[in-house]
Amino acid sequence: MDFELSEDLTILQDAAREFAAKELAPRAARSDADESWVGEQIGLCAEMGFLGMAIPEAYGGSELGPVGTSLVLMEITRACASTGTTLSVHNSLTSEAIVRFGTDEQKARYLPKLATGEMLGAYALSEAGSGSDAGALACKATPEGDDWVLDGTKLWISHGNKADLVVLFARTDPSAGSRGITAFLVETASEGYKAGKKERKMGLRGSPTVELQLDGVRVPGANLLGELNKGFGIALALLDGGRIGIASQAVGIADACLEASVKYAGEREQFGKPLGAFGAIQAKIADMATRVDGARLLTLRAASLKEKGRPYGREASMAKLDASRNANWCAKEAVQIHGGAGYTRDFPVERYFRDARVTEIYEGTTEIQKLVIARTYLR
Repeated sequence: MDFELSEDLTILQDAAREFAAKELAPRAARSDADESWVGEQIGLCAEMGFLGMAIPEAYGGSELGPVGTSLVLMEITRACASTGTTLSVHNSLTSEAIVRFGTDEQKARYLPKLATGEMLGAYALSEAGSGSDAGALACKATPEGDDWVLDGTKLWISHGNKADLVVLFARTDPSAGSRGITAFLVETASEGYKAGKKERKMGLRGSPTVELQLDGVRVPGANLLGELNKGFGIALALLDGGRIGIASQAVGIADACLEASVKYAGEREQFGKPLGAFGAIQAKIADMATRVDGARLLTLRAASLKEKGRPYGREASMAKLDASRNANWCAKEAVQIHGGAGYTRDFPVERYFRDARVTEIYEGTTEIQKLVIARTYLR
């Protein structure tokens, strides 16, 4: 097994880190404090080609592949988790949905615009009564001539008020349970589409999370994604890839915690010595570094399997489970190393602590990941 990145991937990683440090990190605290949309940051990412990471070059994308995309997401999130979340959803849950399941016409119409940032993509699966139990969704799609009419409400939709195109799941057969769900490509300019309540969140405050209200939204039949009543399988397939994205985000947050802790431990003195001279602090740094590297390896393993076209669902869940737990652990330890200062907004570890928490919740909770992993052994 080769643990070394290729020269091209190393160059990509270095470029992403330099870009994130220069353009994203200085803006991150402001977006968090003001709860202001990271639209400017997304525009800068578009110029770097980071909105087209999952899109083939034939459609104007950068086509970095799963490993390259994971590396970029780690570096972006290391600087700004709100920007990393937006990129992850746009690439792994919207663009990839069209690449994998779209018609030639859908690809030609949407992928070039998604690649350049002319359109921003979102993903709408969750509802009030269907979080982890995604198959219980109630949003309905009714056929009307050659079109479909969508009615219902979606919850917890990342940047649903800023997106131009949403991969949205609705019930097309009320009697068929999870076998009666279909995926649609919904343009947010459609009449009847409305972004409702914006959630007041603990973290990721530069990435708005909103309710979507669908009141008679008319969707052309040509915008049905994949096959009729096969949407639940599409949702699960996309979430496998999305979990690599969340794991990458979590690695980025944990790495930022490690870097901040090393810096503070070298600068802050107590009892006439830098904090880093004390064994208790050294133990924390050692544990953080080991957890970050372990999570990174699990994440890149899942991304590598996906890139090779091999099964990767279990490995994606393992990566998401481990990386998200470690991000939260590292954030807690980073605040502890900073002491009282870490509890204030004068230092970024306070933000990392809040941003890390949701990585154990969205796109499959820690508990769901354990179920997924266990079932691959017990079936």
